[in-house]
Amino acid sequence: MKAVELFAGAGGLGMGVSKAGFKPVEIVEWDKWCCDTINRNRVANVSLVRQWPQPYLGDIRDKDFRHLEGKIDLVSGGPPCQPFSLGGKHRAHMDARDMWPQAVRAVREIRPKAFIFENVKGLKRTAFATYLSYINLQLHHPAVEQLPSEEWEDHFGRLQQHHSANVHKEPEYRVLIDLLNAADYGVPQRRERVVFVGFRSDLGVRWKFPEKTHSFESLLWDQCRSLEYWDENRVPFGARNIDVRAEIKADQIDERPTTKRWRTVRDAIADLPDPTLPFENEVLNHKYQPGARSYSGHTGSRLDEPGKTLKAGVHGVPGGENMLVRPDGSLRYFTVRESARLQTFPDNYELQGSWTEAMRQLGNAVPLELARVIAKEVAEHLSKAA
Repeated sequence: MKAVELFAGAGGLGMGVSKAGFKPVEIVEWDKWCCDTINRNRVANVSLVRQWPQPYLGDIRDKDFRHLEGKIDLVSGGPPCQPFSLGGKHRAHMDARDMWPQAVRAVREIRPKAFIFENVKGLKRTAFATYLSYINLQLHHPAVEQLPSEEWEDHFGRLQQHHSANVHKEPEYRVLIDLLNAADYGVPQRRERVVFVGFRSDLGVRWKFPEKTHSFESLLWDQCRSLEYWDENRVPFGARNIDVRAEIKADQIDERPTTKRWRTVRDAIADLPDPTLPFENEVLNHKYQPGARSYSGHTGSRLDEPGKTLKAGVHGVPGGENMLVRPDGSLRYFTVRESARLQTFPDNYELQGSWTEAMRQLGNAVPLELARVIAKEVAEHLSKAA
């Protein structure tokens, strides 16, 4: 099945889509470093990207997609999230970086069978509720275009009237929106993302988001009740760092949960050498970065919990929240490789640029495994609808 990847970034969403069985035929990304990362791994023959086409390096507003009309199964992408990010200026539609209109235009021109878009949790804030409804209606009815001189509020009104009147104008899509926590799907990071999935209405697909496969309760059980977590990770009794509040919560669980446990930072990086110590064999992108310190709102991730949401390094201290809290309470920055592990990127995937630049790419990325889980379900439904 053929796909188009928009706002590709460092390739997390695209690799997950590829792992689910889709083959990108066009990739669009405006950032040079991200394109360098993708191209470096294409040339290095990394399995998930070696068959990708050369990315289109440029502004999506200059890209015409009409030559792909009716030829594509899936459009996926993450429109720039800064207009809605909790750490940003919250300007939404007034922010020049709001690329949702371009995502809708791509759907309108390509008419794919399905699409997957993602964005930050901040998009679900009450302040953005009206604009989220506007995005939703645009994705339902991408053929109802905004007029050149029309304000978005007026366009929103027309879309509401069109939707209520049950007037059909192709293409139309059945759209579902949900807030997903990547940790619930096997990603060793608590990363919440708003995900939009749509199927073209004429396909008659009935779809729902995948069931959660992992849970906090299962982690508590394995850490505080069965103790299997510590045994599997070969952590001696005296080094088992269990929060008192976690023990209280664990005592309230009546029986072992059926889900798998949340994966932790230890699960993700324990087999990597300590970057602060000499080690013999070189590990890709695994260099120690000095200078980590805690500050208000950015206190780092504990070893035996899922990582906190990786940040793109724009919050006062390079790397922001991207720090490991050692069992003794000391801090160090995650290496690029460790951060890539938290995003479930393959170990042979090389991030280009400085440490700060590579961390920015990873902080803006979609966890590969979360993307794979969603795209796999979409692929299965498309196969049945064919």
